[in-house]
Amino acid sequence: MICRILIYIYFTCSVTLAQNIRDYIKDYSMLAIHEMQLYNIPASITLAQGILESGSGTSELSVASHNHFGIKCHVKWKGLKVYYDDDEQNECFRKYNSVEESFRDHSIFLSERGRYSFLFKLRKNDYKGWAKGLQKAGYATNKQYAKKIIDIIRRYNLSQYDKKRLNKKQ
Repeated sequence: MICRILIYIYFTCSVTLAQNIRDYIKDYSMLAIHEMQLYNIPASITLAQGILESGSGTSELSVASHNHFGIKCHVKWKGLKVYYDDDEQNECFRKYNSVEESFRDHSIFLSERGRYSFLFKLRKNDYKGWAKGLQKAGYATNKQYAKKIIDIIRRYNLSQYDKKRLNKKQ
């Protein structure tokens, strides 16, 4: 009986998580494509990072601070701040007024930091190279970061968004 209950709980949680991810993709795919057009960061990478870093927009950091990419304050940050425990206690994270601000800052963060510059020599559809490069450049401390990003992109076919363009009306 306990085994059936655990299976039911696991299945229910898996379905809910998948639905959250599908909703996240639906809500933010156009924004990721727009950022790709402006900054040449694959939309699949932006979406996968947002899904992973924000728990599909459900994490405390993303809900309270609109920070979908787990970007910390760093030395030169002059904007709003919020503090959470991450790798260390009470770390400073960037706080935004909107999700759109978070996506834009993510694009600026990657495009203006020298340690990520080699990524922009990759093709926009090379999401594997981008994922491995983000891990190599130290975007996250998790040793499985690239694998997780690649798995999300494959599972939800996010590479399709790397081929899309927005027109002015969209």
